[in-house]
Amino acid sequence: MIRPSYFYDLLIQNGTDFFAGVPDSLLKNLCAYITDNAPESNHIISANEGSATGLATGYHIATGKIPMIYMQNSGEGNMINPLLSIADPDVYSIPMLIVIGWRGEPGVHDEPQHVKQGKVTCALLDAMKVPYEILSDNEADLPAQFEKAYKHINENNAQYAFVIRKGTFDDYKLQNNIPVEGKMSREAAIEKIMLSADEKTAFVSTTGMISRELYELRDKHNMAHDRDFLTVGGMGHASQIALSIAMQKPDHSIYCLDGDGACIMQMGGMATIGSRKPSNYVHFVLNNGAHDSVGGQPTVGRQIDFCEIAEGCGYENVIKVTTPEELDAVLGDSETKEKLSFVEVLVSKGARKDLGRPKTTPSENKKALMEFLK
Repeated sequence: MIRPSYFYDLLIQNGTDFFAGVPDSLLKNLCAYITDNAPESNHIISANEGSATGLATGYHIATGKIPMIYMQNSGEGNMINPLLSIADPDVYSIPMLIVIGWRGEPGVHDEPQHVKQGKVTCALLDAMKVPYEILSDNEADLPAQFEKAYKHINENNAQYAFVIRKGTFDDYKLQNNIPVEGKMSREAAIEKIMLSADEKTAFVSTTGMISRELYELRDKHNMAHDRDFLTVGGMGHASQIALSIAMQKPDHSIYCLDGDGACIMQMGGMATIGSRKPSNYVHFVLNNGAHDSVGGQPTVGRQIDFCEIAEGCGYENVIKVTTPEELDAVLGDSETKEKLSFVEVLVSKGARKDLGRPKTTPSENKKALMEFLK
């Protein structure tokens, strides 16, 4: 396995001292090491992978140095537009190192949402003409791999990628783990929201822990899963899925269970929701200031005012809650269910160690919800 400290030192030795990206479970040990050791001004956990590409571009223009961006392979899609239309050698020729966690690698068991991404990870790099190498898990091989990568980057003023297999990086625990205050857990908040809903309410839950917790809470209370759309992939898009369902099914209340990181990733969607104003839509953002599913790396969720943003986007009923009692009051208020509502719920960081995963397939989930909505 590769020590994150060794990989980081090789980056510094090759002149790379700026880092931007979205945390990934396969890269969580490396991301944690960068968080602890890179100057704050030189490490930005970005809203999405396209934003990371823009940040890296600006850094190179300002300094002439080679930046690094990191992401799960699902983020390749977000990266493609700025990479090809700005950074590509045929346009501005911005050199950068790209580090990609290879979820869904063929032959390695993974969740359904990662299977297709895993199959096309390297093919997408080939299509973009970005040379790459699968990073060795033997430290002795790394100097040669780095030499090859930086030789290409420097000679061509272009990009090069390292594709990272599961288990490549050795363990490293985040030291700069800023505590996040919360008077209730995310799971407890979801349970209250779930149990308060009437029998015609459908749920759209975002990627990661939120969907996993909703699924297990349904099991805990002996409830069916046919009212829930578990947005297991496509981070940031749950709110738009929920919006479209709400507009097409005005006789159903639609609850979107969003996360702060997911909401930030595709925040422009809030403007679309606010402009359409479906009165049967409640947008919950469970804010713990962290990317909880991929190592607990921080978001800026606790540094911004989601409620002011929601008001500016046109949501009609906007509330922030910090206690279980405040959440109960909001859930019992008729205004929440009669106007387009935005509810920010401040929750604590972390999840149960024994939290499971959905036992049904995405296709089964979709069919059950479509039948419920008929």
